[in-house]
Amino acid sequence: MERLKTLRNFAIVALIALAIALAPGGGKGLNFVLWLLTAAFFISIAFLGFRLYMEYRFTLESLTTEQRAVLYGSIGLAFWDFAAAPRLWPLGGGGIAVWIALLVAASAGVYWVWRKSREYG
Repeated sequence: MERLKTLRNFAIVALIALAIALAPGGGKGLNFVLWLLTAAFFISIAFLGFRLYMEYRFTLESLTTEQRAVLYGSIGLAFWDFAAAPRLWPLGGGGIAVWIALLVAASAGVYWVWRKSREYG
């Protein structure tokens, strides 16, 4: 029974996508829908970041200045990396490698802060 529900939901989404694609001016409509989805995604990430900050404010303030700088710098680098993706990806393999390297560097910074915050002494 669960499969039929999943198949029905997939068919609904496929029909909506087909209607947008085949409608006059469908390319513009599709671009608008994609823009709305992207905006909703980034707004939800911002809300999640705000909620995490409010929940772990004491923990963040207990970090050393160096750890906070690395953490906030890594988060900023990750945001910058995602913003630069449309310019890096068309460059081919080199651009994608740079994009991945920046994301790995941002992740390594967050991991370093997490490890340092768990050390004793």
